Parts: sequence; structure tokens; C-alpha cells
Amino acid sequence: MARERKLSRRTLLGGAAAAAGAVTLTTTAAGTASAATRDVDVAVVGGGLAGLTAARDLVAAGRTVAVLEARDRVGGRVVNLPLGNGRVTEGGGEFIGPTQDRIKALADSLGVATFPTYNTGKNLLHKDGRNTAYATDGLLGSVPPVDAAGLANAAIVQASLDDMAKQIPVDAPWTAAKAEEWDRQTFETWLRANAVVPSAKFLLDVACTSIFSAEPRELSLLFVVFYIAAAGNASNPGTLERLTETANGAQELRFVGGSQLVPIKLAATLGDRLVLSAPVRSIARSGSRYVVTADGTTVTADRVVVALPPPLAARISYDPLLPAGRDQLTQRLPMASVGKAIAVYDTPFWRADGLNGQVVSDTGVVSSTFDNSPPDASYGALMGFIEADEMRALDTAGEAAVRAAVLKDYVTYFGEKAASPSSFVLQRWNNEAYTRGGPVSIAAPGVLTQYGPALREPVGGIHWAGTETSTYWMGFMDGAVRSGERVAREVLAAL
Repeated sequence: MARERKLSRRTLLGGAAAAAGAVTLTTTAAGTASAATRDVDVAVVGGGLAGLTAARDLVAAGRTVAVLEARDRVGGRVVNLPLGNGRVTEGGGEFIGPTQDRIKALADSLGVATFPTYNTGKNLLHKDGRNTAYATDGLLGSVPPVDAAGLANAAIVQASLDDMAKQIPVDAPWTAAKAEEWDRQTFETWLRANAVVPSAKFLLDVACTSIFSAEPRELSLLFVVFYIAAAGNASNPGTLERLTETANGAQELRFVGGSQLVPIKLAATLGDRLVLSAPVRSIARSGSRYVVTADGTTVTADRVVVALPPPLAARISYDPLLPAGRDQLTQRLPMASVGKAIAVYDTPFWRADGLNGQVVSDTGVVSSTFDNSPPDASYGALMGFIEADEMRALDTAGEAAVRAAVLKDYVTYFGEKAASPSSFVLQRWNNEAYTRGGPVSIAAPGVLTQYGPALREPVGGIHWAGTETSTYWMGFMDGAVRSGERVAREVLAAL
């Protein structure tokens, strides 16, 4: 077994950890990493849920590990935003739901509890300049009340997509019988031929931007159908409804203390195996081993796990060069575009009006919202997604301009009380140096059928993890955990 050399250390208490109030990570301090070397069995690049899960399983199997994380915090696309007085809200992934078994098991093992997303009262549909409140527990579930023809057409489209998803092998969607046909067209092209009633097209467009943070024109139909197929587990086929619903869907539960508490507590179990503020610049083969060079730290390892979104994995220098198929794949999997805006109020005042804080809208920079208040409702928080074209249009805008645009939408939906929050926080993933978008990498036509097999295929001793490599719940926290567990098994079998 390789010998691990210890780094000189100092304590770094990240802002999110401080807000969560419990966990101190001992690492090399941000911006002051001294030159150091480590010799381990496995180097893990990336301290998100995927990389941390892989490291946990490798350590449990008796292997030496070093985890290199570019940021001064753990969690990747999962982050708590401090609101002061020990309060936090989530700036990234926050929801879990049925069949997301692995993230739930991980949280349970770390003592991180869940609570139901607030879903009492009516949703709001804002369409054609009008607000319409509607119940979420009727025969049609939480489908917005558009005209009857639109609802009927949307139901047919949803059933068709679910039927198509049943034909997808989740471990290799490019092998589906109709993979070539579905990968030749965008989701937009298919929708125009099938969602023929304008109000049905509106519902599917909103579903698309809400799920992918991308426009239908950006996505391969095969990719969309695979994503639906992946919204389940080995016992429960994926469905579009499970992706979009709150009750019994992917938005059903939240984490007490904020979702980043899960990677924070997981990282704490790894001790000084984790190095923060250490962006990896190169991975080079040296004989039968690999030299991973990061800012301030060099790790020599038998195997390397790269647990990053594909576009960021592509920015590392590899020697020898990666196979063309792998490199071409990462060139064609851009990040989607998303931001989250959270306005905080003294109380969740919309509840008194019989509303649950959830909106679907045909206008504004925020077309979907959630009640992000804590379980004790000690304050109110409205969270809105800024997605796809709307996010890109604001990428260069100042925070004050984004705040004004968001609050204008909140006033439209919830009235003048929404105009004056006590605080406002904004997470713009497109502008994050070590993410550059989110919540997931997306595939345009032709990508999966031509390059899909390179997604998880190891290159020598380099292995790939991250939510984009998961067969179930790709793009979600659960997919990240599943990928970490899978890659750890893969590495252990190879060592």
C-alpha cells in the first residue's frame, strides 16, 4: 500500500460550515497552501458529493486517499448561503425525493435530517398577465389550470415521453432501439410536432427550463428521454411527473441545516485527506503511476478519480493526451445556465393568503419559485430559479439590477409585501469559476450516440465520476452519490 505523507495544516472554518454551526474542516488554508507532496493509492479530484463519497468508500476499504478541491469549501454545486444569526439557505442543490435512495442513506448515516418542502395551500399560475391560484391535490395533481385542450394535449405528450423513457437502458441510452432517431432531433423539434396546443407547449417549455435550466432547442430528444428514464431506481421506472412534482416527486424534501451540511459532515470524516484551495492543473502518467499537480500540492497515486463536471474535467492538462472520443465528448457537454435568488422576510406572509409559494409563470426573469422558509417558519424565504435564456441575459448585470428584476416578479406573484425583504442573496452559477453553470451538463443532438460510451469508460488509471456519469438521477445530488459509490467499486476492482 502506498505511503501517505502528511501536509502541514491550519484550520479553515468555511463560511458555510460556520453558518451550519457544527463542523470544522482541517485543511491547507485557502490561498496559503505550502508546497507539499503526498503518495497515496488514489487521488480524488473534486470535493463535491461524488468525490467525497468515493473517498469515503475507498478509505473504508483500507486504501490511502487524497482529495483535492479547487474551492475553499466542499460541496461543489451544493452550497449553503449564510443569512446571518446562524441561518442559512441553499444556493445550489437542495431537494430530494422518492427513489433518491443513496443521498438519503448518506444523509441518514451522517445524522442530517430532512423535512417536507412547504406544499400546503395553492400554487400560482401567472399567465397572460393574470394570477390564478390552483389546488395541487386534485385529479390532475399540480398541473397548472390552462385550457382543457392544452391539458389534454400535455397529458398525451407526458404519456408519450414516459413510454419512450421505458425503452431507454439507463446505463447506455445510446443503445436504445430508437436512439439514432431520437438523437437526430432537438426536444424543441419534437415538441412542436407533438405539443400542438399553445398552452400545452407552454407547460412543456416551463417543465424543460425547470428541469434542465436549458431551452428545448438546446437539448437532444434522446438526452431528455434518458433523463426521464433516470428519474427512478432499479425498482421504479423514471417518469416526467417524478421530475416535476413536489409531493411524491424530486422536490419533496429538504435538509435541516441546509443541503451543504451533508458534504460538510462527510468531509469531516476524511480529516486531513482533504485539501481545499487546491485546483488541479495537470494529471500526468509517470511509469505505472500518476502525478496530480494542484496549486501548492502534488500527489502521486496508483489511480485517479476525476469527480468534476465534464467541461471542467476537460480544462485539466493530461499527459498523455486523453483519447479523442473522451475529449470530443467533454467539448460537447456544456453546462446549462442557472441562478437562484432568495428573498428573506420576517414571516412567510404568502401562507396567510393560502399560497404555498410555488409559482409557474410565462413571463419575468423568475418563472418558478418555492417557499424556502425553515421548518419552524421563524422567517419567510422565497426562492426563485433564474434559468436558461433568462439567466444568460443577466450574466453581465450587476447584482442590484438582478435583485430589482427578481423582486419585481415576486411583487407580481405575491403582492407589495414582497417588495421589501429584510435580506436578499443571489447565487449565479454561470459566474462560478469552478462550475460555470448548472445544474448539469447537457447534450445536444448527436452527442450521446457518437460519444456517450466515453462518459464513464476509464482512461488507463483515470476514472470518471460526478452526477453526469450516473445511471439514475443524473444531474441531482443522488446521482452524484451514486457515481461516487460506483467509481469506488471500479477503482477497488482495478487496484
